[in-house]
Amino acid sequence: MTSAVLAGPRVLLLVPARTYRAAAFLLAAARMGLDLVIGTDGALPLGGRPVIGVNPADPDGSAGLIVTRCGPVAAVIAADTPMLEVAAAVAARLGLPHNPAEAVMNANDKARQRQRWAAAGVPQPRFEIVPAATDDAATDDAVRRASAAVGFPCVVKAVSLSASQGVLRADDPAAAAAAARRIRQVLASARRPDTEPLLVEEYVPGPELSIDALLGGDGLTVTAVFDKPRTPDGPTFEETLLLTPSRLPGPVLAAAIGTAGQAARALGLTRGPVHAELRIDHRGGREGGRGGGRPVMLELAARSIGGLCSRVLRFPGGKTLEELILASALGDPVLTAGRDLGRPAGVYMIPVPRPGVLRAVDGRDSAAAIAGITAVTITMPAGRRVRPLPDGDQYLGFIFAEASTRHEVEDALSAARGQLRVIID
Repeated sequence: MTSAVLAGPRVLLLVPARTYRAAAFLLAAARMGLDLVIGTDGALPLGGRPVIGVNPADPDGSAGLIVTRCGPVAAVIAADTPMLEVAAAVAARLGLPHNPAEAVMNANDKARQRQRWAAAGVPQPRFEIVPAATDDAATDDAVRRASAAVGFPCVVKAVSLSASQGVLRADDPAAAAAAARRIRQVLASARRPDTEPLLVEEYVPGPELSIDALLGGDGLTVTAVFDKPRTPDGPTFEETLLLTPSRLPGPVLAAAIGTAGQAARALGLTRGPVHAELRIDHRGGREGGRGGGRPVMLELAARSIGGLCSRVLRFPGGKTLEELILASALGDPVLTAGRDLGRPAGVYMIPVPRPGVLRAVDGRDSAAAIAGITAVTITMPAGRRVRPLPDGDQYLGFIFAEASTRHEVEDALSAARGQLRVIID
């Protein structure tokens, strides 16, 4: 850390009310001795800390309010996706280094991503953008044509949602049209504008991975790579098991990291955290080196990994990922690349199995007692109405493990999940 960090500079932290990330950033800021100003769009348990109310749907208006009320700050951080555009607007007004607003909008819109990656030659699936139509019949026809153009199987996506919400695989034109109608219902429930287009893209088979990194003047510094040994293949795409470090061959992993950096630059991103999702496509031969496969970009967000997944990561000095993000925003160089733990680790994201009212998640003590399990955290409170993906957007909780081998981590996480009994009425 530099002396500036030790002196406790003032930092604006923008936190959406619907996030898992608030506590991790608050703890990181406290460990670093930062003077925090909080902006949020709802009620958060912040220990009585004063906050500034902001509206993510009005970035410019919120930026004006924040600048008036918070005074000078050394850095602006968005804890999660809904606050990214507000953070960019505030930083622009204060003259602070930050991603341009245009780049953030590119990252938040999957259609804009695809268009900019196509222009820059970034490897990605074939895709078609389907504008909103005036009626269901016109939507069906447009989606059928788009799906035929990209080929089957295909994936139909909402362009503005994240965490696999509003994403469905389709194996024929009728299924693609049905997926589009369902996604339109999801968008309506999420109060998205009815003018939002849909994305229809080629389904890419192969192993999936995520890359977390920090962008800065020296390029892309990787902080974690997660393999997904249970890569979802549809019809929905909820994630469950994430393991780190990656077991991909070195040349393939290097190619994937290079592709993620190219994708971030093509969107106009220049600094801060990025979270990239890729698949390794084996259909075209062995371009990735020994072990074969070509990295193909699925999505990229201008934030770090979601949920509570960052809890499995520790860096030199015991620092958390959130501490690295805060330090990077304050201008400190990020000298580390990857976890400081020599042992493999992983997280199991517990999906919602069916719609209804969550009554309980039993068996947590038994799950936590399994060798290798470090924590079992249920984040969804009893009494909450829940919906599985692709309609909902949250998980029931997270299971964490660490062991001597990846196989032991995977077995521990699977066994712990088997001990849990989810009761939904």
